[in-house]
Amino acid sequence: MASIDAATEVAHMYDTVLILDFGSQYSHLITRRIREVGVYCELLPCTQKISELKFKPKGVILSGSPFSITDEGAPHVDPEVFKLGVPILGICYGLQEIARNLGGETSLAVKREYGHAELTLNPQADHHSYKFFQDIPSPTNVWMSHGDHLESPPKDFVIIGSTTTSAYAAVAHDSLPIYGIQFHPEVTHSIDGSLILRNFVIGICECEANWTMASFIDKELERIRTLVGTDGSVIGAVSGGVDSTVAAVLMKRAIGDRFHAVLVDNGVMRLNECVQVKQMLSDNLGINLTVADASELFLGRLKGVTDPEKKRKIIGNTFIEVFEAEAHKIDEISRENGRGPIDWLLQGTLYPDVIESISFKGPSATIKSHHNVGGLLEDMRLKLIEPLRELFKDEVRALGTLLDIPEDLIWRHPFPGPGIAIRVLGEVTPSQVEIARLADHIYIDEIKKAGLYRQISQAYAALLPVRSVGVMGDQRTYEQVIALRAVESKDFMTADWFPMPPETMKRISNRIINEVKGVNRVLYDVSSKPPSTIEFE
Repeated sequence: MASIDAATEVAHMYDTVLILDFGSQYSHLITRRIREVGVYCELLPCTQKISELKFKPKGVILSGSPFSITDEGAPHVDPEVFKLGVPILGICYGLQEIARNLGGETSLAVKREYGHAELTLNPQADHHSYKFFQDIPSPTNVWMSHGDHLESPPKDFVIIGSTTTSAYAAVAHDSLPIYGIQFHPEVTHSIDGSLILRNFVIGICECEANWTMASFIDKELERIRTLVGTDGSVIGAVSGGVDSTVAAVLMKRAIGDRFHAVLVDNGVMRLNECVQVKQMLSDNLGINLTVADASELFLGRLKGVTDPEKKRKIIGNTFIEVFEAEAHKIDEISRENGRGPIDWLLQGTLYPDVIESISFKGPSATIKSHHNVGGLLEDMRLKLIEPLRELFKDEVRALGTLLDIPEDLIWRHPFPGPGIAIRVLGEVTPSQVEIARLADHIYIDEIKKAGLYRQISQAYAALLPVRSVGVMGDQRTYEQVIALRAVESKDFMTADWFPMPPETMKRISNRIINEVKGVNRVLYDVSSKPPSTIEFE
């Protein structure tokens, strides 16, 4: 896999804030809030060695954590972070880490504090902390979620905020730009939380607020040209979804005809997917597209496999193999025409993919290996190029709009790389795939007819590995069960289940049971993320 020159890293193109993640369920929200004020930031594991960091951050944020600072095996930051000479903000557990490293004392609270609290501010007009709480009213409502608390702050730290239960709810170093807060400014329950984070990254860190998709386009086009060079060519992984489509259009703009799009029919795609994708990408957007039918190969390798991680690995490895073969064919044609070799593989990896695959505790703590960042062959010949790797879904859609991609494509629901294979729980067979595929098609069709498609962030039908008794046509049946999933989400890091109208649900259920052979029961998933994931597997 290719190493990317430092000059091409996005973190070198913008003022960047580093967020060190200690495992908090809110860590990604810190990233979102900072991006929303126009400042670029990156989330890395708290175990990141500062000496191995590829960029110099303008500031560092230490996140919260589910751990107690006193737990055996609790995660800790590299002490070198305090020698970077940049502003530091510790949030909740991050506050405890600052105290631990700089000589303060922490202890378990008598009672865990979880919920709203009123924060009374105490910044001094001639103190640097005044900028931290600038334009914040006192008192302000904040959100607490902690079991540890600061017993006494480190030397030279002053109190800049307190609550009735936390004397040291906000502290700051007397002369250095180091801050610690017990509450979570990243959650919406903290009324002025976004402004506090803005004050830190713009007022304290002095970051330029120039992170926009309009600025990203030109910088990314130049980055792609620098990576690929004047003779290199790229083979692109496309699926018809918004991520791969935006990546493909971006690549076409950057290097023109040296970009070759390939759609792999893996046998677990949605109904009529390949035909529709060919029409959209080739006919409508003018992208060179090859359709590789490898459905028998994929389904053959999935035979007898029920473990979801193994499914993902098999599909990921087979996908790369098929790409290698297609790349070889296109490479020969390219050479014959006097063009450069095919040596880059395009992927539509997004930032949530990367975040979900980060684990400061090692592989055992990873929720799932993602199809875009896990399951790749160790000896893969092609080098990866991921132009959307630093973006959230809403940023990708904004980028797609600026690239003049049709609206119906931009707002298409996400579809996982492993496809229906991870929506068929249990063994993946052609007949099981067909049941899930038809049920999904009916589900999406009815959602669109009801005018709900744009209100829902992602919806799909999954086939459960269970059977249930039913009665159809005065006869007893013993058939399979379809579970419907629909969620609302802004960034897909968290999601709430969508309150589907009963009449719409009734039509969907009736159609699936009557039109999909082998199904006699339909269920609706009312789980949020977390604790559940959006996909079943």
